[in-house]
Amino acid sequence: MSRHKRLILPAVPLHIIQRGNNRAPCFTGTADYLVYLTLLRKYAAESACHIHAYVLMTNHVHLLLSTGGRTGPSDLMRRLGQHYVQYFNRRHGRSGTLWEGRFRSCLVDTEQYLLVCQRYIELNPVRARMVKAPEAYPWSSYHANALGADDPLVTPHVVYASLGAHDVDRRAAYRHLFLEDLTEQLLAEIRHASNSSRPLGPASFLEEITHASGRPPVQRRLGRPRTGDKQLS
Repeated sequence: MSRHKRLILPAVPLHIIQRGNNRAPCFTGTADYLVYLTLLRKYAAESACHIHAYVLMTNHVHLLLSTGGRTGPSDLMRRLGQHYVQYFNRRHGRSGTLWEGRFRSCLVDTEQYLLVCQRYIELNPVRARMVKAPEAYPWSSYHANALGADDPLVTPHVVYASLGAHDVDRRAAYRHLFLEDLTEQLLAEIRHASNSSRPLGPASFLEEITHASGRPPVQRRLGRPRTGDKQLS
């Protein structure tokens, strides 16, 4: 069976998920997280990718990014994967693959879904019941986006920037968004889009993507939320 061709368009945000092989841990301690973030920053810059949100879970990673070219995300994930796996195998005395095949990705509607997707990513540790609040988890962009922590990896999207005239106003408005839980409908939409590589957004966004990519229209339907490991949300 042929692989589904990845859909990437310049300037359209992309939600990326990469999982550990057989749900095995990809990070076992602080050093692993720090090395991954260092490599992510290096290769994101070299691939012209701007990271808007991220979370590093024990056995998978979520990224929300924008790029100026069609090959940037694939170049980023290829180089990041190769160098991190080399580090991880050497440090932990193992060999072989670390990641579960290709990374998954979906285009994200800027106007209605970008901040929703950011919240989905940064709330991942809360949904997994690892922490009670997103600020309690150290390996995510929440500290930069919501609390103003210095994180050179994070580049705010223009939609985030429009939340307020000043940094303090933007952060306050962003934190306010977290007072309302994501609905089960939104969670299902994000999970289905991510797992099926279909664009995440309203019908008008799907039409726009279809026109820009030259592909036939995709049928929009919802998939059931995945069960099992809570860290797979």
